Amino acid sequence: MLPALSQICSLHAPLEKDVEDYAAGHVEAIELWLGKVEGWLKDRTPSDLKELLATHGIAAPVASFQGGLLISQGDARREHWNHFEKRLALLAELGVGTLVVAGDIHGPLDQAALDRINVSLAQAAQKAQAAGVRLALEFQATATLGNNLQTAVALVEQIGSPNLGLCFDVFHYYAGPSKEEDLGLLTPDNLFHVQLCDVVAVPREMASDGDRVLPGDGDFRLEPIVQRLRDIGYTGAVSVESMNPQLWQIPPRQFGEIAITALRKVLGLADMGT
Repeated sequence: MLPALSQICSLHAPLEKDVEDYAAGHVEAIELWLGKVEGWLKDRTPSDLKELLATHGIAAPVASFQGGLLISQGDARREHWNHFEKRLALLAELGVGTLVVAGDIHGPLDQAALDRINVSLAQAAQKAQAAGVRLALEFQATATLGNNLQTAVALVEQIGSPNLGLCFDVFHYYAGPSKEEDLGLLTPDNLFHVQLCDVVAVPREMASDGDRVLPGDGDFRLEPIVQRLRDIGYTGAVSVESMNPQLWQIPPRQFGEIAITALRKVLGLADMGT
């Protein structure tokens, strides 16, 4: 497993400071936050970003996130898909292997909508394969369809593309109706990315992204998840992902040191030198 930090954990810091300070805090990999990356690239080139990462010894195996692909229609759909294709080209140029795709399926569904979801997933996987990028579908606890791990696995299996897998976000796993036995559905073939956090003293029905704290600091039972990752021999990235405004106030250097230490402890890597 490759411990990593998502750039959204330091949302308000400049991208250069993320990279420089995370590296100084012994972070070896980051999950790129595409909104921040695209803003930074307005005055720079992808080669500049590759050089920045290389200079500080930071890997960027995954980027988040692409929304709006699955259920949108009309002009909104064209805009989302055009953006998606540009992002695939960018990630291919940067050498980023995985893009997280939001399972943002909301509102009433009819058969036409269900068909659109399946067609969208298949088309997205085809475009990603052509670009040499994998797509990690993130199930979302508030979604109308795909709000749990079991359904997300079924959606991915139905497409049957080697370039379409899962993003396992522990927040959505616990905030939604997923069950612990669903962890048995995770395999080396379908699991492309993992995002960990924790929540303390908040009922799962009321938990929001702003309640996310560092893994190991809250009430989530992370041990069964980590054990499943070990059981299937998962070797991909595991990122800390938090949208907590209080954590955004912590300087990236300090946050990076604290967060990567917490993550390595949860993953059982703290004393293994790996």
